[in-house]
Amino acid sequence: MRDVTDAGFETDVLAAERPVVVDFWAPWCGPCRAIHPILEQLEAQTGGEVEFARMNVDENPEVAARYGVLSLPTVILFASGEPRETVIGARPRSHFERAFAAWLGAAA
Repeated sequence: MRDVTDAGFETDVLAAERPVVVDFWAPWCGPCRAIHPILEQLEAQTGGEVEFARMNVDENPEVAARYGVLSLPTVILFASGEPRETVIGARPRSHFERAFAAWLGAAA
């Protein structure tokens, strides 16, 4: 899972050829730390068909504000330059699998 910034968001996420799951997080956020291993597992499962990235909202507030990220963690799947699915809060792996099924299923 790579880090993305406000400066690189357009290129790294919106212009990406594959769907990108972006984890909006902060170092002080306990629930953010709880879901990180889940997202890493999903990333490994997709075999590179779906990219996974994370954005520290304390260091990169512009993109978080643009997409209305008000609670952490917020995970947004972007495809073809558009936000397609959003999961807010710490959820079990099964919740992420259901929310992103259309993209993860194609990759699995």
